[in-house]
Formats: sequence, structure tokens, C-alpha cells
Amino acid sequence: MIVAKKDRPEVPVAWVDRLDRILRQFPRVVCEPAWVGTRWRVQGATIAHVFGGEDGAFRITFRGELDEVMAFQHLGPPYFRAGWGANVIGMCLDEATDWEEMAELLTDSYCLVAPERLSEAVRRP
Repeated sequence: MIVAKKDRPEVPVAWVDRLDRILRQFPRVVCEPAWVGTRWRVQGATIAHVFGGEDGAFRITFRGELDEVMAFQHLGPPYFRAGWGANVIGMCLDEATDWEEMAELLTDSYCLVAPERLSEAVRRP
């Protein structure tokens, strides 16, 4: 029996562009296609990854301090703990997404993965 793979929806271009504007303000950020969706990296380290799920929902994963990962996990939707990486936080994106909060979370993620000399140049919220 062959099981058909479910299609993953493409993340709305407006959302990818918005994320790109947030992340490209940081030194040496590269935006590239990922195995699914789009990811942003600095010197090989992933800052954020946005993608459509097989369930039709849109998600973004990013890095956080270990204590924040647990806090976000317990907050529940739209947050979740990714099934990989000790410091990976996930969030579902939709029309109600708070983009100011997203910018703060992505700033923190950048500062966690970027080399110190680059992250020192970033003003954190």
C-alpha cells in the first residue's frame, strides 16, 4: 500500500517578507530555502525557520534561552516546544500574530546563535 504524502502549504509571501525585514537588519544574516519553507542563518547557524505543516498550519521555530523554552512550552498555543534541539521554541503564525513580539523573539534568537562579535552590535529589546 502506498501512502500519499500530504502537501504542505507555502507560507504567505507577505509573512516571509515581514520576517525577512526583521532578520536582515542583523549583521551577516542569510535567507535561504530550507528542506521545507525558508530559513535564516548567520555563519551556518539557524536563527529561524518558517514553514507550512502537513496540517495546513504555519509555524516558525527559533532559538531561546533554556528557561524561556520551558516557559513558552507551558504557555500553550500559539507556542510549542519543537521536537529537536534543547533551545528551540516554536510558534504558530496566523492573522493574529503579534509582529512586535516576533521581532523581539527573533532578536533574541539571533543574539543566541550569532558569534559574540556580531551579537554585540545588536540592540536587544
